[in-house]
Amino acid sequence: MKVHGACHCGAVAYEAEVDPARVTVCHCNDCQSFSGAAFRASVPAKAEDLRIVRGAPKVYVKTAENGNRRAQGFCGDCGSPIYSAAAEGAKVYMLRLGIVAERDRLPPQRQIWCEAALPWSRELLDLPKIEKQS
Repeated sequence: MKVHGACHCGAVAYEAEVDPARVTVCHCNDCQSFSGAAFRASVPAKAEDLRIVRGAPKVYVKTAENGNRRAQGFCGDCGSPIYSAAAEGAKVYMLRLGIVAERDRLPPQRQIWCEAALPWSRELLDLPKIEKQS
């Protein structure tokens, strides 16, 4: 599936080919911290299927709990998370679903790092709903 994405301010944009069957929600502590939320949703794109069409992400390298060094690509202007990938020789980029224009057509297919999930995150569907704020 062809997707497009851009950070909040529009300084960084990309297009990519992704497999909708590989959309994942991650509950690990790093994803919680990097997203500022209870979890983060991503879809992988092979390096050859990702093309930055505007700007250049700023990169922060984080050593994960398992020792792997992961590059966190984000907009240096607005801070929108764009991807994570191996710090060197990346073959796959995990695109952050929040800035994918077609995100409504990419429902998560699995959850990982569930042992780190915040207990209340499992009960969100039961909360009262307000369609939009005035």
